[in-house]
Amino acid sequence: MKRRNFTDSVLMVRPANFGYNPETAENNTFQSKEGADRTTTIKNRARREFDELVLRLETAGVNILVFNDKDIPQKPDAVFPNNWFTTHEDGTLITYPMYSPARRIERDPAIIELIQQKFTITQQIQLEAHELDNRFLEATGSMILNRKEGIVYSCLSERTDEALLSDFCRKMNYSPIVFNATDHQGIPVYHTNVIMALGRDFVVICMECIGNPDQRKTLIDSFKKSNLELVNISFDQVTNFAGNMLQLQNRYGDPVLAMSKSALLSLTPSQKATLENYTALLDSDISTIEK
Repeated sequence: MKRRNFTDSVLMVRPANFGYNPETAENNTFQSKEGADRTTTIKNRARREFDELVLRLETAGVNILVFNDKDIPQKPDAVFPNNWFTTHEDGTLITYPMYSPARRIERDPAIIELIQQKFTITQQIQLEAHELDNRFLEATGSMILNRKEGIVYSCLSERTDEALLSDFCRKMNYSPIVFNATDHQGIPVYHTNVIMALGRDFVVICMECIGNPDQRKTLIDSFKKSNLELVNISFDQVTNFAGNMLQLQNRYGDPVLAMSKSALLSLTPSQKATLENYTALLDSDISTIEK
């Protein structure tokens, strides 16, 4: 089966208790402690940002399926379901092992049931048992999937186990391209999608985070082979979440690149023009959620 890279339908989890998570902050240097003591304000602001983002995506013609998170048990990171499951064009749904014990309760059977009601799921692969061995692979946080070419790009970290990545590739018929990425303090980047986003005929990536020249060359060669124009962002732009873009398409097949307002504002005129050659840009203020 020929795989498509992008979808016109997205499941989003409306947060009930969004907030600071000290467990994930251990290796997420981008997470802010600001407002950790103002939980009600933060929760309400996150819900407003979520609702506005949904409205903007729906107005752009993207199909949105919203699942309302429950108050109990509290799940401060529930708004990021892309870290614990993926769906695939052959009908496969995969659930993944997660680094933070507090996040594992996000794997809500009700969400899986909702997906099964709306889409055709032919098999489910469960990888979460690897949590017992402290081995993790956090779905499309850990992996950037070029579904069309059958390539997975992944930077290694505590949340991305190379052996599990290889296991995923064997099961789903992908070829891995693995690299190491660090921030300015030399701390490994916790998720690949913090520094890299795949678009329609382009790729956004922070090459300065990748210190190994051989790994940089492997990446560039792969992008060229896949006819992807490289949009190289700086680490400063990464801190403004310019790596956290998501290429979607609307119900008419037109490309829509979703990003935060801070990500859009961080782009240079040249970078913005390059992206607009390929896709419409859609931004939304999610300054609470993204931090």
